Amino acid sequence: MLKLEEHLEEKKRGFGKGVLVGVCSTLVIVLILGGTAVGLLRANGAGQGKQSSKAGQEAKQEVSADADAGMLEEILDVDLISKLSTISAFIDERYLYETDNEVMKKGILDGLVNSLGDPYSEYYDEAELSSFQDSTDGEYVGIGAGVSQERSTGIVRIVRAYEGTPAEEAGLLPGDILVSVDGTEVTGIDLNQVVYKIKGEEGTKAALVIYREEKGQYLDIEVERRKVEIPTVISEMLEDKIGYIEVTSFDGVTANQFIEAYESLKSQGMERVIVDMRDNGGGLVDVVEEMLDYLLPEGVIFYAKDKYGTKSSEYISDADAALDIPMAVLVNGNTASAAEVFSGNIQAFGKGKVVGTVTFGKGVMQQLFYIDAEQTSAIKLTVADYYIHTDKNINGTGILPDIEVELDEEAVGQPNLSKEQDNQLQKAIETVKGM
Repeated sequence: MLKLEEHLEEKKRGFGKGVLVGVCSTLVIVLILGGTAVGLLRANGAGQGKQSSKAGQEAKQEVSADADAGMLEEILDVDLISKLSTISAFIDERYLYETDNEVMKKGILDGLVNSLGDPYSEYYDEAELSSFQDSTDGEYVGIGAGVSQERSTGIVRIVRAYEGTPAEEAGLLPGDILVSVDGTEVTGIDLNQVVYKIKGEEGTKAALVIYREEKGQYLDIEVERRKVEIPTVISEMLEDKIGYIEVTSFDGVTANQFIEAYESLKSQGMERVIVDMRDNGGGLVDVVEEMLDYLLPEGVIFYAKDKYGTKSSEYISDADAALDIPMAVLVNGNTASAAEVFSGNIQAFGKGKVVGTVTFGKGVMQQLFYIDAEQTSAIKLTVADYYIHTDKNINGTGILPDIEVELDEEAVGQPNLSKEQDNQLQKAIETVKGM
C-alpha cells in the first residue's frame, strides 16, 4: 500500500466541500454557519435570540426569472449543448460499462455548483438531503465519531470518538486519518459526502481504512452503525472552585444545557470558569446567540452582510449579563463557525481570555434553497459574510488566542487524556487564576 505522503500526492485535490453544521430554520430557507465537524449536524428547536431584522421569520425566497433565464442562456449556449450531445452519444455507443442516467444527471448538477470553486456550496439530491435532515434531530444512525477536514490537503481526520459509541468500541482515536469508507477513498472529497458514506442503515457495518500516524500503519476497522445520541454539554467542578464546561456542538438543546450547567456550578460556589470549545465544529446560530445573550452585557454580537451590502440577521445582547466571574475559553484549529462566534465575542467584549491555538476561520454564512416543489433536493450557497462584536469578520483568519499554546506532542491523539496531561487546560486554569 502507498505511504501516506504518496497517497496524498496521488489524491491531492485541495480542500473538500467544507461543512454544514449550523442551521437557523425557516419554512423555505435555512441559514447555516458551517464548520469542521459534519458528523454531528444539528437543527430544529433553535433558541429565540434577539434579532433586529426579519431574516429569521418564515418567508418564501423568490428568484428573478429574468436573471435566471439570462444566466442559463449564457451557460447553455449552442456550443455547450452540442458538446453535451456529442459526449452523450459517445458514452451511449462506445462506453464499456453500464450507465445510470440518474447518476449522470446528478453529476451535471454537482458540477454546476462545484464550478463556483466555493468549498461551502453544494448540491443535495433526495438521499443526501434526507441524510442531512435526519442528522439535524440530534439522534442519527452512525458510528458516533466527530470528523474534520484540513483545508490544504483534504485529509479527513477523526476528531473524537464519543464515549459509549461504536466508534469508541472499535478503537478509533483522535487524530486517526480516514483513508477510505467501504472501499471509496475520501481524501479531498466533500466532507458531507464522507459523513453520508459513514452513516447508513442501522445494524450494517462501515468498513474503514485508517492511517495512524504515530505508528505509521494502515488499519482495517469495521464499525457497526447504530442509533447514537451525542452529548453537547459536559460540566464539572475542578479544584479551587473553577468550573469546567465542555461544549461539543450547538444543538437545539445546547443553550438550555449550558445555562443549567453554568447555574449549577455557580450554586456549588464556582468562582472562575473555563469553557472548552476545542474540536467544536459549530451549530445553530440562534443557540450560540442565546448563550452569549445570557452571558454578555448589551451589544451587537452577530450580523451578516450579503453581496449587495445589505445587513441582516443582527443579534443584540440585552443588558442582563450572567458572566460576573473570570472566564477562559479553550480553542484549537477545529474550533469553527458558531464556536468561533462564541469565543470571538467573549474576547471582543473583554469578558474573558481565549487560550489555545488559532481557530478554523469560517466567517461566511450559507443558505439552503429547495429547488423543487416537493422539497426533495436543494442547493447550499454561500450568501453572506458574518461579523461579530466590533465588526470583526474572521473568515480565513480565525480567532487569535490571547494566550497561544499548542497541545503537547505526546498528548495529541490520546483517547483518554487526563486533565493533568492536558497542558492547554492547565494553561487555562493558570489564566483564570490570574484574572
